[in-house]
Amino acid sequence: MRALVVFESMFGNTRAVADAIASGLAETMEVDVRSVDDAPDGIAADLGLVVAGGPTHAFSMSRETTRRDAVARGAEHPTSGLRDWLERLPESRSSAAVATFDTHAAQKWIPGSAAKAAAHEARRHHLRVLSSRSFYVADMEGPLVDGETDRARAWGRDLARRVQEE
Repeated sequence: MRALVVFESMFGNTRAVADAIASGLAETMEVDVRSVDDAPDGIAADLGLVVAGGPTHAFSMSRETTRRDAVARGAEHPTSGLRDWLERLPESRSSAAVATFDTHAAQKWIPGSAAKAAAHEARRHHLRVLSSRSFYVADMEGPLVDGETDRARAWGRDLARRVQEE
């Protein structure tokens, strides 16, 4: 079984989470990790799982304006974001499961989530959402809170197990 991990990252935190998730998945399945700028414009028929994630900006997935704001604070600027990649996907009846994740500042409560918005967009494309998860950074720029890469790796293992049991 194959998995695709697609991520948007500006300060490197979301990429670190994506790599950790891929590490957990790779224990039992073949994994391809791609930034949104290098991700395919569709879901290959042989994929069993797509994991897609990005940073939470303004309570949702990033937009061009929020990416510009992040660049002004020293972030790298991807050509497009997770929202753009998901919107480009053709409506699908793919059998691949989808899991979404985000990174955001460690606070008690945040009213929105890029992971939840990405899951909504995936469902709009008739994709089956398996799970969504948030991972935490100490501040907008990071670093990741201690233990988050271990938590991401464990989530990757769990996703692989769940998909393979279906």
